[in-house]
Amino acid sequence: MTNQNDLVKGCCTPKKYGSEKNSLSKGEARELPVAIIGAGPVGLAAAAHLASRGKSFFLLEAGKQAGANIKSWGHIRLFSPWRYNIDKAAARLLSANGWVQPHLEALPTGEELVEHYLKPLSSLPEIKPFIHLNTNVLSVGRKDTDKMKTANRDDIPFVIHAEQNGEYKTFESRAVIDAAGIWGNPNPASSSGIWLADEKELKEKIFYGIPDVLGSEHQRYRNKRIAVVGGGHSAINALLDLADLKESYPETEILWIMRRNHVEDAYGGEEKDALEARGRLGSRIHHLVDIGQVEAVTPFRIQLVKESETGIELIGSQNGKQRSLDGIDEMIVNTGNRPDFSIISELRTSIDSSTESVEALAPLIDPNIHSCGTVRPHGEKELRQPERNFYIVGSKSYGRAPTFLMATGYEQVRSVAAYLSGDFAAAEKVELDLPETGVCSVNLKSSFKGSASSCCN
Repeated sequence: MTNQNDLVKGCCTPKKYGSEKNSLSKGEARELPVAIIGAGPVGLAAAAHLASRGKSFFLLEAGKQAGANIKSWGHIRLFSPWRYNIDKAAARLLSANGWVQPHLEALPTGEELVEHYLKPLSSLPEIKPFIHLNTNVLSVGRKDTDKMKTANRDDIPFVIHAEQNGEYKTFESRAVIDAAGIWGNPNPASSSGIWLADEKELKEKIFYGIPDVLGSEHQRYRNKRIAVVGGGHSAINALLDLADLKESYPETEILWIMRRNHVEDAYGGEEKDALEARGRLGSRIHHLVDIGQVEAVTPFRIQLVKESETGIELIGSQNGKQRSLDGIDEMIVNTGNRPDFSIISELRTSIDSSTESVEALAPLIDPNIHSCGTVRPHGEKELRQPERNFYIVGSKSYGRAPTFLMATGYEQVRSVAAYLSGDFAAAEKVELDLPETGVCSVNLKSSFKGSASSCCN
């Protein structure tokens, strides 16, 4: 019998399971641990639920610490309070180890989320021994079995190929929970969604994500002509920080480029928003557009991003006519992210062709129909893949849909962990309590002078 420590700490395939047979017996396969990919909030929540049920697991994280992706936007303050950002099983394990719960109505920054929650969670004795950091997953498949083979497929263990600190490693598991997320795999600026060569060649002048405009990146943007592309909370985040920068550096020019038909569509609920902080966000960007501090260019559909003699040139269409925007020094692109399925190409999956989400989720999360707050609870049943005991969870399960919430991911993995533990009744019962208008995030200045910025959760 192989226990979790033998498999996980040794990390490679045990000799017992070397070349004797093409697969383990059904009983032996069931004794293997569950593999979790990604040590973000959802991946760690999966670990907490499995640990709480006494089930063996290991967790593979490409970064040098848990929550590595969140550290990259640590300067952003969520406008979802702590009570929506803490998994219940994780909280119980933490509290049993002396953790002091933060004030549940306070709004954490990304940095605080890591330091006060994810870091302590990943350090728990029930979890820490089974986390492998600096481990980049290369591919996931069935042991010695390609995608085409069907015979006894469900009884064959998964094998995960990875690079750990420059060395090749393999891991075996009875199930895989892919919580790798989509951060770091952005959509392009072009409205077609296609990466064009010219845009890729300008990567030194384009930032995809949420730059620390008022901190480490302020020299990059001060007194520059900057185009912010995108109509969601991440774009508004950048715009509001740039507006603050403009107060000290008045030659800074800010263009807000969107595909929306009307700029008012981006303001949200303002004073009617269920989350007051997010409402103030919409009100402030509304004011900045009205007074001319931010120039809204919409609807503008970018067809080409190219370098010109005066900087970056954007060529596109506006109201049916061709238009060029030139002389742009820097671009900040917030057009969302997309999942990378390359590591699971040898598994049998069911992915929706438009949202690139888990297929059964597509009608529940389609952003053409739903907002964050109107997505109904869902769990293991909706997340099942044709590949038995393989699950895509968290933001990756939503594909390109921006309606994902951390709390939704926690409920997903609670249900999946229950199912993998044989508690089918608990797996089937899914519940989620959220504000009607959903939960994303906002960057509130410590002085609360009405200055805010945001990104979706």
